[in-house]
Amino acid sequence: MKILGIDPGYAILGYGVIEKTGNRFIPCTYGSLTTHKDMPMPDRLELLYDGLREIIVSEEPEVASIEELYFNNNAKTAINVGQARGVAMLACIKSGLEIAEYTPLQIKQALVGYGRADKHQVQMMVKTILNLKEIPKPDDTADALAAAICHGHSCGNRLRMRQIQEKGALR
Repeated sequence: MKILGIDPGYAILGYGVIEKTGNRFIPCTYGSLTTHKDMPMPDRLELLYDGLREIIVSEEPEVASIEELYFNNNAKTAINVGQARGVAMLACIKSGLEIAEYTPLQIKQALVGYGRADKHQVQMMVKTILNLKEIPKPDDTADALAAAICHGHSCGNRLRMRQIQEKGALR
């Protein structure tokens, strides 16, 4: 299964595509889409949309895993990130991808086993799980890969639960 992970942002949008085969995760591509602070917001959103669509066409993921917003004290920033997140979701939907959403706490739990893990712990787990030489940069890229890995773990858990339920129903 190919999973596209997305860490939404309007200045930097992190992305990562991984392949899950059995219990192994293999990185396909990862990086970030960046917009310049002097660009009008509609142009920034268009750049993010077009960039994600290109990645989706090129990599052909089956599902997208998007980090839910973490709200801080700056309402303007939260609104702008929300717009970028909406554009990312639209690019996925228009490409026919199923979308899974995870909170930062769920992602940390899936990778580190502790929902309050710090950023460096998550980044080290991304590096280790994907057998990378270095922690992906910028941080948004590592966060996107973490979201993809989280979904890889979660969909496996859902599949196991479904199989257990089906076996129980057969008895």
